[in-house]
Amino acid sequence: MIADFHLLRTISAAMRHRQIGERLSNIHRRLLHLGPDTVEELFERHVVKDDNRHLDDDEKELLTRQRLTSTRREALSLYRDIIRATRFFMWPDSRGVLWRDVLRENARKEYEAARFEKDPEVVTRLLIGGRDSVQAAIDKLVEKQKEQIEKERNESRR
Repeated sequence: MIADFHLLRTISAAMRHRQIGERLSNIHRRLLHLGPDTVEELFERHVVKDDNRHLDDDEKELLTRQRLTSTRREALSLYRDIIRATRFFMWPDSRGVLWRDVLRENARKEYEAARFEKDPEVVTRLLIGGRDSVQAAIDKLVEKQKEQIEKERNESRR
């Protein structure tokens, strides 16, 4: 009877860990497909080109607004992804503050610092760096979660 209870408890814990791992991997897959597929595509979409010489001022202004709107959309999408990703950082740091809150605060500061940036190349570089950072953090989190699950499985087999 006690052995059955222990087995059920182990199976339940493994299922919970698998569900967490699946949620993290789903987020990982979702983040991969937001925005452009390549860095070149991102640069091509946002970097100003000189092939607009034949356009009048109104058309140039319209193109600039479209580019800014697209960049804003990318920035908001990245910010939402950061907020979503921080949900999984539920342990406290050395000061006792949750890492989730620390990461969100730092993201907010980064966005405020770059709020009035007008150079499209700088904005694009910031967006690419932000996407890479979020992706790297999620990858590390998933890796650590997998290691923890493996460790618990090995301990339960003993």
